Amino acid sequence: MRIGIDGLILSDPLTGIGHYTLELARHLALNNGSDEYLLVSPRPLSPANNLLGEKPANLGFQHLTLNPFTRHWWSIGLPRFIRSNRIQLFHGTNFEVPLRQVCATVVTIHDLSILLHPETQQRKIVRRRQRRLPLMARSATIIVTPTGAVRDEVAEHLGILPEKIEVVPEAARRLFKRLEPEHTLSTRMRLGIHADFLLYVGTLEPRKNLLTLVRAFEEVLRKRANGLQLVLAGRKGWMLDDLLTYVSQSPARDQIIFTGYLSDQDLCALYSACLVFVYPSVYEGFGLPPLEAMACGAPVITSRISSITEVVGSGARGVDPYSSEELSEAVIELLDDRALRERLSAAGKNRAQSFSWTETARRMRDIYHEAMQRFDSRS
Repeated sequence: MRIGIDGLILSDPLTGIGHYTLELARHLALNNGSDEYLLVSPRPLSPANNLLGEKPANLGFQHLTLNPFTRHWWSIGLPRFIRSNRIQLFHGTNFEVPLRQVCATVVTIHDLSILLHPETQQRKIVRRRQRRLPLMARSATIIVTPTGAVRDEVAEHLGILPEKIEVVPEAARRLFKRLEPEHTLSTRMRLGIHADFLLYVGTLEPRKNLLTLVRAFEEVLRKRANGLQLVLAGRKGWMLDDLLTYVSQSPARDQIIFTGYLSDQDLCALYSACLVFVYPSVYEGFGLPPLEAMACGAPVITSRISSITEVVGSGARGVDPYSSEELSEAVIELLDDRALRERLSAAGKNRAQSFSWTETARRMRDIYHEAMQRFDSRS
């Protein structure tokens, strides 16, 4: 097979969907040596993403130089490329596929936050995606979602027949595994992080519910006055004024650390060293950070919402994301009970091991075959 994959997200430093795209492409290529996979983008690869030095021989990256005609990427530029390069299937890993049906297509819809929580997104992105997402969903041969929860939302809110939607889970990358304390010390010292800290990882944006987390942290400090820190690791997203203003006026402000965007190695060190990993998001399609933390042996507290519960199972402690009181009580319970932390750590590691990118790629390739058969039967 000759497969095209949307590589546009790789023109930026990698976050969730970028990691998804790259891991899927790599494992598809590694496990299917007779296939050819091509990541296609109208923008060059970000220098921060070391793809070319690590890719399998049957995985390429194609940066296309556009002209005034082909600059209309999804309607003209990409369809022309697909035809001229005999691409049999195109996988849109970031919500979009070609608007012209020139080959079989698979689109991954990671979540429906743009429809269900538009108030947490940038307005210009909301307008564009709300207009285009229904078009992409109808155009794609098969839709892939990371959880059954998102599958049900897509069927309900986009009016898609369930038989057109396949669920393919994601996984923590192999590098996320527990590090011994001596291997985490240099990262903590460089970032000014003490031995006892709570950790959040992810883009800093409204739906991650960080105001609730900060309020819960303040309550924890009132009940356990000590040197505990709250570490918020991730790049700054959008609509952060309320959070930053609140933190600047918080009595706990000197114990809250914003690290900014971190390397995988730094994240692995923090996951391994934290007392508790906390992820109180109000909405997720899958939620990779809790799974990464679990793979590193961190005891995890996360939101009791359908998609995250589907992923973490009994490997994490669930709380109401809208209750700072319940969140603070869960944190205090874990801080005060080392045996409970150890049990949750073991359960989390076991749960994380049930997901793998090799299995994700195997299931995706089967879907590619099915999509091509469906497309050919309609042609």
